[in-house]
Amino acid sequence: MPDLPTSPGKNPYLLGNFAPVERECDASDLQVIGELPTDFAGVFVRTGANPVYRPKGRYHWFDGDGMIHALTIGGGQATYRNRLVQTRGLAVEREAGEAVYAGLLERPNPKLPGGPFKNTGNTDIVYHAGQLLALWWMGGDVYALSLPDLNTMGIQDYRGKLRRGMTAHPKIDPRSGQMVFIDYGPRPPFLTVGSVDATGELEYQVAVDLPGPSLQHDLAITENFAVLIDPAMRVDRSRPGTGHEKVVFERDQPTRFGLVSRTAPKRGATPDERADVTWFAAKPCYMYHTINAWEQGDEVVLVGCRIADPLAGDPNIRADAPKVPTLAHLRIEPYLYRWVLNRKTGQVSEGRLDDTLTEFPRINDRYLGARSRYSYNPRVQAGNTLLFDGFVKYDLERGASESHVYTQGWHGGEVVFAPRDGATAEDDGYLLSYVSEFASGRSEVHVFDAKRPADGPIARVVLPQRVPEGFHAEWVPATTAAFSRPL
Repeated sequence: MPDLPTSPGKNPYLLGNFAPVERECDASDLQVIGELPTDFAGVFVRTGANPVYRPKGRYHWFDGDGMIHALTIGGGQATYRNRLVQTRGLAVEREAGEAVYAGLLERPNPKLPGGPFKNTGNTDIVYHAGQLLALWWMGGDVYALSLPDLNTMGIQDYRGKLRRGMTAHPKIDPRSGQMVFIDYGPRPPFLTVGSVDATGELEYQVAVDLPGPSLQHDLAITENFAVLIDPAMRVDRSRPGTGHEKVVFERDQPTRFGLVSRTAPKRGATPDERADVTWFAAKPCYMYHTINAWEQGDEVVLVGCRIADPLAGDPNIRADAPKVPTLAHLRIEPYLYRWVLNRKTGQVSEGRLDDTLTEFPRINDRYLGARSRYSYNPRVQAGNTLLFDGFVKYDLERGASESHVYTQGWHGGEVVFAPRDGATAEDDGYLLSYVSEFASGRSEVHVFDAKRPADGPIARVVLPQRVPEGFHAEWVPATTAAFSRPL
């Protein structure tokens, strides 16, 4: 593995607009360039890594403490608030007055409170059953926050029934309100799948048989199935239990997709019970984020952002591969891709849909688990560091696309869809993204007409402070955000 610039002093993910901010603030009557539409209202929240203390040893972007930024929009006006996710690990470090937990690139210490790594709640933010949930990509505790104040209420363990944790990227069925999630770990069971109903009651959490630990990240749902991923990027099975497992990409092994019924497990099933999974073998790859999945007859269609060569420094990478961003040992070369799983024959047909590098894809969440036409994918900028210099609106039915490119020196994040009041068409609404000028730190939220994003933003909300580059975001409609359920 090559020498990577991961020490705090020279780490690109601690410099420029990746640097953390210290201030938590509230601001109203924000300047709007253009005009905010009055036919939508809600809260646009986004999470990211914001280390409170100087990291110990080498730093990975995924290590930083979770910080939530929220823009509340209504009546053509906007207010801003940001708060740290008050995790147990952060409380330990506040008491010590310094970083206590080592990051992902250092040898873990299993004797630390809560485990060897600090669950920062920095990766994903979803709203379900009256609570804003802050989630971590490695799973573990779920932190519940209230809206609109972003106060951390505590750990949501679903009345003690969540015996295993929950990773980032659960999927919420817009029709039933059921939330389907996974959790994974280095010891059996290596993967579990579960669900929480629309009222916030845990329905089940059952084990999925895998031959060993793998780097899980996302899943998808259809009307009847959860779509699980067993990627070819895995923990080296020849070195189990070393405390600092090596990640390998097994080019001679398939990436498998598993279909498990969303209703088959008994209510209250435990992680000791096993899920009945039908597996499909595809070409080896890694995928951080799915876009959507749906059923059509005997087939399940899955769309996502596929990476064929996910490890930096891999000598097997083809000679003509482009130079792309890296995150320590991770190589980011994702392309829009489609798999079709035939439940009758067990076969998989697959193929790339575009040659543009895009990641962090989103759709109109009202179509999650059903056939969808549009996807909104941030465009990966060429260079060593992961930045998005624009985004692409894909039309999956027509095989067409249109793009918006940010002004030189500006970068955006995940692009989230907010439906217009009374909307009936899939793209009848607005797209929102946190956008910053990397050099100066000037930060704004840009609002686009989802039907014509290439026309540029119809409104730019100027934020009162710098918002660092971050991870995932969520749109919570005003009618929903008005209610926060206590733990």
